[in-house]
Amino acid sequence: MIPERQGKREKGRVDEEDVAEGTTTIGITAEDGVVLATEQRASMGNLVASKTAKKIYEVTDNAALTISGGVGDGQNLAKTLKIEANLYEMRRGRPMTMTGLASMAGNIMRGYRFFVVPLLGGVDEEGPHVFSLDPAGGVMEEEYASTGSGSVIAYGVLEDHYRDDLTLDEARSLCVRGLRSAMERDTASGNGVLLATITDDGIRMADDDEIDALFEEL
Repeated sequence: MIPERQGKREKGRVDEEDVAEGTTTIGITAEDGVVLATEQRASMGNLVASKTAKKIYEVTDNAALTISGGVGDGQNLAKTLKIEANLYEMRRGRPMTMTGLASMAGNIMRGYRFFVVPLLGGVDEEGPHVFSLDPAGGVMEEEYASTGSGSVIAYGVLEDHYRDDLTLDEARSLCVRGLRSAMERDTASGNGVLLATITDDGIRMADDDEIDALFEEL
């Protein structure tokens, strides 16, 4: 059930240069959950269009999506994925696995030309998962991932500091460290920070005081 889109684009492969990736998003798996983080700048060319852009969207009670690229397409993808996941749970009487959810997201993106490069993170019975998706519908599971124009900078931090036994608190700190580095060097990334922690208990967004404390600890 993919909603019809006004001016629906032709099906097929999306060229990488057609995707505006001016942002930085990070997803990290930890021992007991997943941490997703983004900055909040939305740009239109050289213009800062918004300083409070929302780039993390809840998909299920235990999964969320970050968006990099077209804001409208990202919102549409998150809404469509949430509807499909809810329908699956209603029909089957159980939530979709993270692998199934990632596969569904890839199928949606493969069928429609969404100009967005998302990260999908969440927790299921098998544990924490982070998936990187591309506009052509490719799906790759990673221990950590980053998207957007600041991702090259963020990856340098992640490669240097990631361990497979990170606690959630350590993963939160690493996300903030990666974002801070990207925001200092990438002009398309900046302003505020959004930070989501996903566990078996659900999704929790950090408040401003928590984020300020994490920056002060660096």
